[in-house]
Amino acid sequence: MEYLGCFTTWGFKGQIIAMTDKSLKISFTVRDLPQEERPRERLQRLGAESLSVQELLAVVLGRGIASESVVVTAQRLLDQFKTLRGIAEASVEELRQVRGVGPAKACQIRAAFELGNRWSAKPENDQSPAAVSSPEDVYNELKARARGKKKEYFWAVLLDTRNKIIKSIEISIGSLDTSIVHPRELFKEAISASASSIIVAHNHPSGNPQASQDDIKLTRRLKECGDIIGIEIVDHVILGEGRFLSMKREGLF
Repeated sequence: MEYLGCFTTWGFKGQIIAMTDKSLKISFTVRDLPQEERPRERLQRLGAESLSVQELLAVVLGRGIASESVVVTAQRLLDQFKTLRGIAEASVEELRQVRGVGPAKACQIRAAFELGNRWSAKPENDQSPAAVSSPEDVYNELKARARGKKKEYFWAVLLDTRNKIIKSIEISIGSLDTSIVHPRELFKEAISASASSIIVAHNHPSGNPQASQDDIKLTRRLKECGDIIGIEIVDHVILGEGRFLSMKREGLF
């Protein structure tokens, strides 16, 4: 990395310290650090919990660009998006706007956050299908998948005759309207899984789970189709930021 007017050096525990000095011009990479102070080696020696956010991002990124430490790239990400949540919510295209982050690194970042979301969604040792008895159960099933999404995602929770979850699947992504969420796609999955009933759900990126008129129209249309096929639409749950709305509970269909 080359800075004009900024002297960059390493302090304790691998942290970057910057001091203004127009007369200085330097270049460095992680290889210039003592081996025991490099992020990857620190993680191996001390554990991931001992690293700063900047260092963890550096480990995910792997390497920097010519003459520039990967930790500088990690700091640019934090400067650009302000918080970890900001980075987690950024698209591949937005991540690529940061100097030092190309397509591969942007995909690595998105993959790392998505793995975290999926890990927190449901314990892997939970082998028995969960029974759904309330909209809260649906919210708990899907909230991790909805976290940080900037688009509307539409899911179906497929249930057996005992209201146990057969599986919960993503049906579509995009603006919620009848051209995006087509009954054919929803019921094709339900019939394939031999589902007895379905709870549909989608997120509102604004964080407000209030149902729109389009939400209500779509739900009624899906219910009508389900009545004809013989697969009941039990509820439509809208996920917001830390809260949700059950259209069935609200009497909206």
